[in-house]
Amino acid sequence: MLTQHTLQFLTNLSQNNNREWFNANRNDYEKTKVEFEALCQDVLTGVAQFQDNLLNTKVKDCIFRINRDVRFAKDKSPYKKNISAAFGQGRRHSEKVDFYLHVQPHETFLGGGMWAPTTSQLASFRQEIDYNPQHIKGIIENKDFREYYNEISGERVKKMPKGYAIDHPEIELLKYKQLFFIHRYSDEEVLGKNFAQEIINGCQILKPYLDYINHLFFETERN
Repeated sequence: MLTQHTLQFLTNLSQNNNREWFNANRNDYEKTKVEFEALCQDVLTGVAQFQDNLLNTKVKDCIFRINRDVRFAKDKSPYKKNISAAFGQGRRHSEKVDFYLHVQPHETFLGGGMWAPTTSQLASFRQEIDYNPQHIKGIIENKDFREYYNEISGERVKKMPKGYAIDHPEIELLKYKQLFFIHRYSDEEVLGKNFAQEIINGCQILKPYLDYINHLFFETERN
């Protein structure tokens, strides 16, 4: 489980985001890393019970580096203000959609969904909504899903996408260019002894939507 040490380290890092401070406090980072790896191992073990192809996955395949890629960024701060991991068939190096865990003081969340689709993937998503809207609506309008994932993220077009009538019955869904669902956790929940199980439960609720997106984007494209 995570302790106050991890949240305090991330708070301190956000206030001292430079290599000199980081190197001087590397022991604190290593302790944070150990705590997060232990949490992720518990989550990975739990998610593997209902997610295919995870039994041989290593924690190192799931956790993102804390270093930022600043090559094309205006902000040259070398480190992220969070620690994060992706659990799923794709792991962090794949294009597949996974469960994403983001730990940051006052901003921790679990989420997943359609974040950066290609033009063809977005077209497939809209076509599926046009042909069979009840499939995705049956997932995201499910009572348990809506109660847990009550925050929807994602850009939407202002006008109706080309090729669809302005009075289309699924106009609100068709306007999405991204569709990402989030559940946020308080710092108290993050430090709780049952946090890993809470994440596992959240992943299980989110799984039908991620399965829907991954099938649409990757399995359908093969056929």
